[in-house]
Amino acid sequence: MQPRVVIIGAGIVGTALADEITGLGWTDVTVTDRGPLFRTGGSTSHAPGLVFQTNGSKTMAELARYTVEKFTELEAFDAVGGLEVATTPQRWRELHRRHGWAKSWAIESRLLSPEECVALHPLLDIERILGGFHTPTDGLALALTAAEKQAARAAERGAQFLGYCEVVEVLRNDGRVTGVRTADGQEFPADIVISAAGFWGAELGRRVGLTVPLVPMAHQFAKTGPVPALDGGERLPMLRHQDADLYYRTYGDRIGIGYYGHEPRPIEMENLLRDTADEPMPSMLPFTESEFEPAWAESTHLLPALGDSKVEEGFDGIFSFTPDGFPVLGEHRELAGFWVAEAVWVTHSAGVARAVAQWIVQGAPEIDLHEADLYRFEEAARSPEFIRRTSVQAFVEVYDIIHPHQYRAEPRNVRTSPFHARQCEMGAFFFEGALWERPAWFESNAGLVGELAAEGVDFPERDDWSGSFYSPISIAEARWTRSHVAMYDMTPLTRYEISGRGAAAFLQEMTSNDVGRKPGAVTYTLLLDQNGGVRSDLTVARLEDQLFQVGANGPLDFDWFTRHLPGDGSVTIRDITGGTCCVGVWGPQARNVVQPLCADDLSHKAFGYFKALRTHLGSIPVTMLRVSYVGELGWEIYTTAEHGAALWDLLWEAGREHRAIAAGRIAFNSLRLEKGYRSWGTDVTIEHTPEAAGLGFAVRMNKPSFIGKRALESAAPQEKTLRSLVCDDPQAVLLGKEPVSVHGSVAGYVTSAGYSATIGRTIAYAWLPSTVQPGDPVEIDYLTHTFTARVNTEPVVDPDMSLIRR
Repeated sequence: MQPRVVIIGAGIVGTALADEITGLGWTDVTVTDRGPLFRTGGSTSHAPGLVFQTNGSKTMAELARYTVEKFTELEAFDAVGGLEVATTPQRWRELHRRHGWAKSWAIESRLLSPEECVALHPLLDIERILGGFHTPTDGLALALTAAEKQAARAAERGAQFLGYCEVVEVLRNDGRVTGVRTADGQEFPADIVISAAGFWGAELGRRVGLTVPLVPMAHQFAKTGPVPALDGGERLPMLRHQDADLYYRTYGDRIGIGYYGHEPRPIEMENLLRDTADEPMPSMLPFTESEFEPAWAESTHLLPALGDSKVEEGFDGIFSFTPDGFPVLGEHRELAGFWVAEAVWVTHSAGVARAVAQWIVQGAPEIDLHEADLYRFEEAARSPEFIRRTSVQAFVEVYDIIHPHQYRAEPRNVRTSPFHARQCEMGAFFFEGALWERPAWFESNAGLVGELAAEGVDFPERDDWSGSFYSPISIAEARWTRSHVAMYDMTPLTRYEISGRGAAAFLQEMTSNDVGRKPGAVTYTLLLDQNGGVRSDLTVARLEDQLFQVGANGPLDFDWFTRHLPGDGSVTIRDITGGTCCVGVWGPQARNVVQPLCADDLSHKAFGYFKALRTHLGSIPVTMLRVSYVGELGWEIYTTAEHGAALWDLLWEAGREHRAIAAGRIAFNSLRLEKGYRSWGTDVTIEHTPEAAGLGFAVRMNKPSFIGKRALESAAPQEKTLRSLVCDDPQAVLLGKEPVSVHGSVAGYVTSAGYSATIGRTIAYAWLPSTVQPGDPVEIDYLTHTFTARVNTEPVVDPDMSLIRR
């Protein structure tokens, strides 16, 4: 018997889901909507339909690409092309970056001179622009047509669509959905319920005890009267003027104008129906003309022909915004069978629907969705205040130029380690990650720059872009770690305690490596999905027969473990991150710093690599792991938060005679690149097998079973492999996502990069064709520059592992 599926929402997402799910063979599908079919009154009904595929996220670009391909097949897409123009030097540089993204993700694009821009869009004032970025396969989605045609295909396979059918309750029993109840009292039994309710999705989530982190926001859109210069009905590309928060599209001889520059207006859903009572639909608020005046003034400057026309109509349309700009996708952990596909714009709608359909029907999507996963947010990030503040900021920044290391300004200091006060005293510059304050470098180390420069260490100059949110002090910190010793705050590393009589068997089944070793052993291992893709990488320390400490990557790992817990209560998982802290002490002098504090023998013979020890440093109880993400002698030293400040001070005092320093994240990243260590979510995702990612050593195929094993047994070799690159030019700098060319053609992209203080060159990881081998030359485009590099064997530094095993 087929599962029964109810989809709430018959807009562009709901209809696409019905099409994709029925296309995979599940045909018992019912789609309901509170409004009429298919102009339901949601965002789809008024969306201007602009589809720009280029995005800094590979996943979002892929979702948009599939949407374009599908809508083209449905004859619901007009490929007029997209044109983004620059009116400032900063935007012109940004368009070079976007061009790099497009090349990395195989989206056809080119950079244009002002003359070429005007040739494409004759209404532009050539004196106002410095250049443009053209994407010829972008265009206008005919959203209602696409919704209708996808619904028709689904209906042919057996799906039914019900308008004016508002779901008011999700029925459930024993932790599973059983159906839905509508406003008129009808009940529809269901095994799967999918919320594709758009900006109503957060309210629907609350009814089932689920936080759906989105905020409905009003966004201005206006249409001009006839523009005489368009009396021939010219077919012009979509136009973005992001320096002024504007975009444009034509409607025959008229122009539509969208504007993000007005004051953010989050919508109070309880007042929505009252506020839109006199409007065509509940997703359209009255037009706020006064707020549009700056947009009209700027538009007439960029497109002088608009001076011969005027704004004839407008509205403030409602769209969903999230704290990080990504959709919200996944299944409710506490209510099996309840799924969400929310905060999805037309641009990505078909791509999202395909991925979610695969996830539901086949058990896993083919494309990496970790950026859009429902459970990607930390607990504090699911608070109403955080969601509202950050979603409003996402609206403000929708067209802003955001540096890859530019972290949110608010809220900050939500999560701080016990060492935070000491770090502030040392002049730490903080990055933010998962709401943690994470030192990037320490101004207290500024004197090392001159000292090391006098010894011949190079500190390359950086351009304005790469020099933002950066300090050459980080080079000194990395170099000092290799030559002396440094203390790194590892507290933000996610940690779980997994315990119980079934803990060992559970971890053996969940992970790829053999974690069933004796207490005191540490194992690097992987979480795989059922397709054999890498979901995460872990460090598993067996502290007792029935007690493990697991170093993980974040909330998605907790979600994955929790969903697979045995039902007999034999395994317990606890997130201990906030109640503990960690200092990484690494460098050739690390043992000299720590050994005098400890009664146990910390020699290599007594306490070898990838071992764990529960002991004391002074009076402080600690757990020490002999692991090193920077590739040096040393330990991760854990204690409870109550002892954190004392642990830092103890180590700091012990390190004085060895000139120990505190070091930050930039140095840390540089050192891990030197040693060939991957960063999950950046270098590796579920789209990659362990072998292709260079992680095959963490898989034990002789284990009886583990999640993903069957897929790996039948997996064909992947066409691309993660390779280490070393730039030829000592001045070369890369930040990630740059296109990499082999023999003159783009063949892959950079995942992460950093300057190596050890070899005096930038090291990068890149996914490249498996035929590319160590020694082969490549070219990497960074903004306006092209750097040459060579594929290098790994690791670049200390290939015989002698430093780490001192």
